[in-house]
Amino acid sequence: MKFVYILLVTSILTAQEHYPKDYFRLPLDIPLQLSGNFGELRPNHFHAGFDFKTNQVEGLSVHAAADGYVSRIKISTAGYGKAIYITHANGFTTVYGHLQKAMGIIQEKIIALQYENKNYEIEAYFKPGEIPVKKGEVIALSGNTGGSEGPHLHFEFRDNKTEKIINPLFFGLDLKDDKNPIVSSLLVYPIDNTSTVNESKRPVHLNLSLQKDGTYLSEKVLANGRIGFGISAVDFDDVSYNPNGVYKTQLISNGKPIFGYEFNEMVFDEARYVNALIDYPRYKKTHQRVQKLFMKHPYNWSNINQNVNDGIISVSPNFLSLQRIEVSDYFQNKTIINIPVEYSIKKAKIDEEIQPTKYFIKSKVESNFEKDNVSVYFPAGTFYDDFYLNFDVKDGIVFLHEDVVPAHSYFTISIEDTKSDVEDRKKMFIASLYGNKWNYNTTKLVGSTFTCKTKTLGQFQLMKDTIAPKVTIAKSIENKWLTGVKTIQLTISDDLSGVKSYNGYLNDKWVLFEYEPKTKKITHTFDDVLLLEGQNKLKVVVTDNVGNSTIFETHFFRSQKK
Repeated sequence: MKFVYILLVTSILTAQEHYPKDYFRLPLDIPLQLSGNFGELRPNHFHAGFDFKTNQVEGLSVHAAADGYVSRIKISTAGYGKAIYITHANGFTTVYGHLQKAMGIIQEKIIALQYENKNYEIEAYFKPGEIPVKKGEVIALSGNTGGSEGPHLHFEFRDNKTEKIINPLFFGLDLKDDKNPIVSSLLVYPIDNTSTVNESKRPVHLNLSLQKDGTYLSEKVLANGRIGFGISAVDFDDVSYNPNGVYKTQLISNGKPIFGYEFNEMVFDEARYVNALIDYPRYKKTHQRVQKLFMKHPYNWSNINQNVNDGIISVSPNFLSLQRIEVSDYFQNKTIINIPVEYSIKKAKIDEEIQPTKYFIKSKVESNFEKDNVSVYFPAGTFYDDFYLNFDVKDGIVFLHEDVVPAHSYFTISIEDTKSDVEDRKKMFIASLYGNKWNYNTTKLVGSTFTCKTKTLGQFQLMKDTIAPKVTIAKSIENKWLTGVKTIQLTISDDLSGVKSYNGYLNDKWVLFEYEPKTKKITHTFDDVLLLEGQNKLKVVVTDNVGNSTIFETHFFRSQKK
C-alpha cells in the first residue's frame, strides 16, 4: 500500500504545504488499521505517532518508508523496545518501534554493539553512509518489545531540524474516515471558591440532546463567577474499529475562539502536559480522561493555538450567552455542542471537596516540608495548580498526599535513618506503594540519609532487601545433549528491589541474553562459533538494585558435527 494525496480544505493544505504526500510508503504490506493515533491521550504522555495493527501477531516484514540511512538504534526493555530511526534526504526521520528484531546488516550491527558493550540495552548513532537503506527494504520484523501491550508497529515522523514529531496524516496517509468524533461527556467547572455552577461548587455533568441539524444542545448552565468546560471525546475512522484521540478541539464564545488545541506536531519534551490538560483527579479515580478547555494556572504547551483569558468565562449579572465547542478530526468531520450559559444568583447546595491542611503548595513557589525524620522538597513549578497537601509520617510510612495531583517534574524525598547499622543501610532503599505492591525508587545514601526523586505522590517508606533474585529454568538441561536446539530460556525475577542487571556466560565468555520484563524471560540464541564440541558450561548472574546476586550454573553437551 502506498501513501496517496488527500484533498483537504484550504486551511489544512496551507498548514501542510511543505510535507510531501507521495514520498513515503507504508512500513507494512497489510491493510492499514490503527490501534493508536497521533496525539492520543496516554498515561503521562501524548502518543507520538501511529500504532499500526499487525493482525495480533509478530514477525511481519517492516519496510523502510523511503531511501535514507539508519541514524539511530535504541534497544531497551521499556519505551519503544527495539527501535530503528531512519533519516531521509528530504528533512524528515521515520521511527519504527516495538520491533521483534532487525534484519540484515542492521541486526549484525546491533549484535556487535551488544557484545561490545556487554549489554542487551544499547543506544547508538550513525553517520550518513554507514547503514544506508532503500525505500521498501525490509529493515526489521514487527514485534511486541518495550512498553507495548500487544503486537503492533509504532511508526512516527520527526523533523530533522526542529526534532518535532509530526502528524503522519500530513504525509498523505490513505486512511478513510467519514465519522464525526464522539463526545461522551461534557462538564462545567467552577474555577474558584467564589464560583457556582448549577447550585454546585464542584464540577457538574451536563446532559446533551441531539438536534435536527446534527449539533448537540446541552442543558442550561446557571452560573456566577468564573467557569470552564471539559469534554471526554474519542474519534473513530472507517477501518480501525476502535476509539482513538481527537485531532482538534475549540471553545468558541460570542463567535470567537477563546481556547483550542490541535495535533499538527508535538515537542517531545512537552508530552507530560497531558496531565495538565486532563482532569487528573477524575482520571485517577474513574479512569475517564476529561480534556479541560481552560487553564486554571497557565502552562506552556505548544499545541494550544487559541487562548483568551485561559479559556475561562466570567459570568456576571446580565450575562446571557451561547458557548460552542467544536471537536474535529483531521478529515474535517466535526461534532458541535452548543451550551447556553446564564447568570444566576442561586447559592450552592453542594460545597467544595477541598479540605484545608497546614501544608499549602503554591505551584510557582518552591516548598520544603519536614516532619520527624522526613523532609520533602518541591521545586517551583513541580505542580500545575496550587493545593493543600496531606503530609504525615506514621510507623515509618510517609503519607504524601495521594496520586490525584499530577507532578510535572521531579521532587525529592529524604528519610534519615539513625537506627540501622552501616551494613544494613547498604541493602536499604526508599520504596513507594503502587497498588498493593511496594516498588523500588533509585535511592542515594549520604551518611545516614536516604534520598530519592519521584514524580508521583503517595506512600513511601524505607525498606531492606536481603533476598537474592530468583533464576529458574523450565526444564533442566544439566548434562543433557542440546544438539540442534536454537535457544535457551531462563526466568529471572526479584520480589522487592527488582532486577538491576543480568549477565550470561558460555564457557566463561559473555554471551547475549535478550530480556523481556513482561514475561520475566531472558533468551539466548546459540551461535555455533561460541559453542564447544561436547561439554559446554553456562553461567548466569542476576543482581538486584541493592546488590544481592544469584548465580545459576549448569552444563550441557552439544555436537557441532554435521
